[in-house]
Amino acid sequence: MELVKATKDFVIAGQPYPGFPVLLWDSMESCVPANQFFRHYLLRGAIGSKRSWPSTGRALYDFFSFLQAHELDWRDVDRGEAKSLVSAYRDYCLDTCGLALNTTRQRLTYICKFYEFALDNGWVKRLPFGHEERTVKRELGFLAHVDASGGQVMANNVMPRCHKILPKFLSMAEIKSLLAAAENPHHRMMIRLALHTGLRREEIAAFPLAYVLDPDKVGRTERNLRIRLDPSDGSGMVTKGSKPRDIYVSRKFMAELYRYVTKIRGERASLSKTPQKALLLNQAGESYGDDGKSLNRIISETGKRAGVRVHTHMLRHTYATQTLVSLQRTPESGLEPLVFVQRQLGHSSIQTTMVYLHLVNEMADKAVLAYDDELNALAGAT
Repeated sequence: MELVKATKDFVIAGQPYPGFPVLLWDSMESCVPANQFFRHYLLRGAIGSKRSWPSTGRALYDFFSFLQAHELDWRDVDRGEAKSLVSAYRDYCLDTCGLALNTTRQRLTYICKFYEFALDNGWVKRLPFGHEERTVKRELGFLAHVDASGGQVMANNVMPRCHKILPKFLSMAEIKSLLAAAENPHHRMMIRLALHTGLRREEIAAFPLAYVLDPDKVGRTERNLRIRLDPSDGSGMVTKGSKPRDIYVSRKFMAELYRYVTKIRGERASLSKTPQKALLLNQAGESYGDDGKSLNRIISETGKRAGVRVHTHMLRHTYATQTLVSLQRTPESGLEPLVFVQRQLGHSSIQTTMVYLHLVNEMADKAVLAYDDELNALAGAT
């Protein structure tokens, strides 16, 4: 029998759950344990965004497909071999498929959760993995000084160690090339909105027309204008976890947005029979659906024409890194650079934002080395 993946619409306690992942055998006999796990794990509310659900389904689908291809039974946790089923799948992902470390870790997280659920239900006698002591970096916080663990935690021993990979961002020269290659004015504004605000892809796609104002009618003493991103204000705004936050845009960029609305956007808006709440519209005059996934294609294709490898989230990294550099160069602004970027991006923890500080430090190191090389070259020429 062949394993296939499907989705099904469920209604639980009056709440619809469209596209709920379901694993089926080709005989249409339900893969009961996996589907029971889905209901338990996804519907308990531990994962706030339903957009994360498909990755859970893909992880188990791929794991069960791996077992089926090698004629293995997922319940065979006492195989008497050095390598467990989960360890074998981990090595398959990393070595055979060449998957990224983070992708493999994410899949293993769901698979291990499935086995913990199976153990609780008596479907297996023990877990196909153990735990080992590992050293981790603790987040700095209140009462951190009384933490006696020494940074030691018990970790899942099948999980590959996580090596922090710094996010990629565009240089100012690459930004210039990207914007020059964006001949379509709608696509150009899409890219500029990302670069000027650091918004996530789905936030760019949903950014409301109602948020764009004529800056000449707003207090002229303010250099930057505050925009309240609020999913509950009826504008159609979308944020991660539906959490409202304030962002700031320069008066000059707001003028550019206003000009786009009054001079250019109408070309596409006229193609739709109904008024659209979103600022950015597709070729049919409709807002970008599916959380703005098509923005990735538009931006990456623009990047190819510019000779720059880029995707939507890289523009967010670029905003964060370049803004942090700019704020550190102008301490007279009175802003705490890291805190400002944290709030602008909507990070719940400043530890998440600190990765950009590492990027800035790396940029500074390269600049110092380049400067030193130039000085050495000058010394050698004299």
